[in-house]
Amino acid sequence: MKSRQLRMCFLAGQPRRAAAGIILRHKANRVMVVHPTYKDVWEIPGGMVEPDESPAHACTREVREELGLSVPAGALLCVDWVPASPPWDGGLVFVLDGGVLTTDQIATIRLCPDELDRVEFVEPERLDEVLIPRLARRVAAAVAAIGRGGVYPEDGLTTSIR
Repeated sequence: MKSRQLRMCFLAGQPRRAAAGIILRHKANRVMVVHPTYKDVWEIPGGMVEPDESPAHACTREVREELGLSVPAGALLCVDWVPASPPWDGGLVFVLDGGVLTTDQIATIRLCPDELDRVEFVEPERLDEVLIPRLARRVAAAVAAIGRGGVYPEDGLTTSIR
């Protein structure tokens, strides 16, 4: 019984927060950044992973809700630990590859007015000028990992979420 109690205490202290972002690119590998209506910073598309939702599903859902695009989440590019910052617990941020958008896809973007007010494509070398430092580092690491043959398994199975 004592072992079970120790395990429960251990689990209670584990991170309960996960978020997922997606790298969407356009010509010359420019990276999509979005400006939320409720913050004064730029981010990449994505958001919190809901209970019983995978990071890939979260990316796909967020892109559909915020941008009106149906884009499958591809290879896992980066997992980043984010330390606690009250009132938030520490957590993990998953960054997945969304591929290169066509001009036609970009033309169909419809921003959710409750979520986003702007979208831009930024050269990778300018990310640190646009994003907060920790996000700029995370996105730069993710962009550097593109094309390295990574896979994104869910429950051990390679997947492509649509």
